[in-house]
Amino acid sequence: MRQFSDPHLAALTVLVAAATVSIWAARWRPGRWTVIWARALALVILAAWIGEYVAEAAQGTWAAKYNLPLQLTDAVSAVAVLALWTRPQLLVELTYFWALTASLQATLTPDLGQSFPSIYYFTYFGYHIGGVVAACFLVFGCRRYPRPGAFRWVFVATLAFTALVGAGDLITGGNYMYLRTKPAHNSLLNVMGPWPLYIFSTVVLALAMLFVLQLLADWLRRRDRAPANGARPTPPTVASDSKLTHRGIRIARLATRRSAADQ
Repeated sequence: MRQFSDPHLAALTVLVAAATVSIWAARWRPGRWTVIWARALALVILAAWIGEYVAEAAQGTWAAKYNLPLQLTDAVSAVAVLALWTRPQLLVELTYFWALTASLQATLTPDLGQSFPSIYYFTYFGYHIGGVVAACFLVFGCRRYPRPGAFRWVFVATLAFTALVGAGDLITGGNYMYLRTKPAHNSLLNVMGPWPLYIFSTVVLALAMLFVLQLLADWLRRRDRAPANGARPTPPTVASDSKLTHRGIRIARLATRRSAADQ
């Protein structure tokens, strides 16, 4: 599919609309519907992700060299489904950092041989867009911000997954995560130098992107905790202090009477 063609722009429009509505509604209209929406989105991601493998098997095009779940966006899909369904903090953090780097990049510069109305158009954008929307919904909408410094352990987890993928590439002869050669389509890797330099450049870029996402989450957390309109907490007034004092005196008198009665 040609990048930024009409079908691609349509998918990007869906991404922007779904993410925007999910964030706004979750922040300003929270309620039971957020659980229903989260699980519906999880099912959409799962159906698109699994559906792609089913379509490949049905058409007889599945091959271990190309179709194992060894892309980082495959990990995003699995993690996002679980995060949306159960919301453990670790999975929410993985979804946030991975989706807003890997899945977002895959959506902006898709590596897709088919276009609309191919089934692969819907499966590809279904789970890639779904992952990005899930991250935006959980973190920006539901305010499940990653813990301070969480980007560090996510970076280590990313390196561990990359090592696993590298082993998979050696065994299958594949090019998962583009560890053996750059993609044919335009992507950030095109400006990262030749192989193997672009691999190390990508590691540095990934760390920088995770750090920026951490800064964004930390800033939003502080802003949400700050009083509205920059107002400072109101100090206790004389009247309120007086009420507290009289209440304390009454409690002390009651305790004294009970003690005398016991004696």
